[in-house]
Amino acid sequence: MCLLILSFIIPIIMATLFIIWRIKATEKPITKRKIILPPLMMSTGAFMYIFPVFRIGWQQILEALTIGFLFSIILILNTKFEIRGQKIYVKYTKAFGVILIVLLIIRTIFKFYLTRTIDVGETGGMFWMLAFGMIVPWRVAMYIQYNKMKNRISPQFTMNSMNLKNR
Repeated sequence: MCLLILSFIIPIIMATLFIIWRIKATEKPITKRKIILPPLMMSTGAFMYIFPVFRIGWQQILEALTIGFLFSIILILNTKFEIRGQKIYVKYTKAFGVILIVLLIIRTIFKFYLTRTIDVGETGGMFWMLAFGMIVPWRVAMYIQYNKMKNRISPQFTMNSMNLKNR
């Protein structure tokens, strides 16, 4: 029972910290490294599947990845970049915080429903898979969008550098 309660409280704390972190992240330029690292670091969580209590079947994997992908579309559509000077920043939008809260509520409802029929460990395995299925497509889309923005400012930066050398 304690694990069940913690499995509801910890994601709420993590989501709150993530929203605060995202707001602060808009103040600093984004880099390829900052885009790529979160899914790589999160991938270490797959080691939980070593333990039988967290293992899930192929149908559950497909369901979790599908729902994660659908959630990622919402994040992809609401993550925008802007150029300030010669640097790229994630654009702050109030909608992003609201979207994360709504996704958390949906996730909590799913979890509440699923813990009635599925073991807590399996539910943890499913929700890790869902989160991973959400963050990977979102970060891939961010990476593509970042590269497009970088290509837009790189030619301008090169032209400005050449003009300075000619003076």
